[in-house]
Amino acid sequence: MVWDDAPSHVCRGGDSRALTFCCPPIKPCPILHALDDVKLSPQEYMDIKEDFAKKTRLGEGAGTCFGSLVWCCKTSKPCPLRDRVLRNIDMSVDGYLTLKKQLSELLAGNGVEASEENINALAEAFSISNEEATKVLHDCDNDLRMTMKLLKMKSLENSE
Repeated sequence: MVWDDAPSHVCRGGDSRALTFCCPPIKPCPILHALDDVKLSPQEYMDIKEDFAKKTRLGEGAGTCFGSLVWCCKTSKPCPLRDRVLRNIDMSVDGYLTLKKQLSELLAGNGVEASEENINALAEAFSISNEEATKVLHDCDNDLRMTMKLLKMKSLENSE
């Protein structure tokens, strides 16, 4: 896969890089917190995505929920509309994820600062090394919520 550490969706606890997989912010949801984290207003977010759509093949996809692939979710989440469009325009999953990763970097940067902050917080909270925190976070596809659940389970096992 082209983007091995692609984050979980924002609504499932993924970091701000997952904004690339979000819909327009038309209702209250975790996207608003992620936008605050990267210091973007909802309008700035929509403008960046729409501009990226005009410049790339993510602008295709009239048959999707919001009219273009730029608003579509991660390929690990089943979506017949997105998948049909990808087939119809002959775009591979790798091609799609490559563009989504580029869009993510525009929206949230490369995520290094946030990841370092998360790693330090995990290491401190669970009394583990930064290396172990990094490994578990990576194994959980940068899903912070899943990482915390796994580390909590490990700490319970070790305490018995």
